[in-house]
Amino acid sequence: MKIERERLRLYAVTDRHWLKAGETLRKPVEELLKAGVTCVQLREKEAEEELFLQEAEELQQLCSRYGVPLIINDRPDIAKAVQAAGVHVGLSDMTTERAREVLGEDFIIGVSAHNVQEARAAEAAGADYIGCGAVFGSSTKKDVTILSKEELKKICRAVRIPVTAIGGITPENAVQLAGIGIAGVAAVKGLFGQKHKKEAVEKYLKLNL
Repeated sequence: MKIERERLRLYAVTDRHWLKAGETLRKPVEELLKAGVTCVQLREKEAEEELFLQEAEELQQLCSRYGVPLIINDRPDIAKAVQAAGVHVGLSDMTTERAREVLGEDFIIGVSAHNVQEARAAEAAGADYIGCGAVFGSSTKKDVTILSKEELKKICRAVRIPVTAIGGITPENAVQLAGIGIAGVAAVKGLFGQKHKKEAVEKYLKLNL
């Protein structure tokens, strides 16, 4: 297994929307790393190539220093260029097989899945972990489909690789996911949208999922 379940306990997904004027992702990401997040995903849907690559290089150096894997969203080429830990791909973005062709066997590949069939297909194609949502809606995506807790539980039972939940998850509502079988939770607003990031991380890490 290329990524241990514990590494998915608290998965921070970047969002530039929460940055102050002139601020880069480095400062908030380092705050979260110091506080104890266990994995970081660089997600840039609109950034130009040069900025994306520059951010990836900077965050890879930072995450390496803290011993935390950096996952690049949708771009295995950039993940390989900066020697990040791996890539996360959505079902409509790129196949798992294609991502593996680009990266080879040593990189982590995470795949989004919304039902048991997709999760099993991702595992069979060589995914190392699965991201499932949106469990409680989403503040970063429009027209998302809510993933029921029942379906999430079925997914966890259907695959052997770790499953992380995403979508509007806060320390308060995450308690509803206890016992379902997830390895951990991913958060965007719940981490990057918080003024006191250390306290936010501590609340998530106290959860017994």
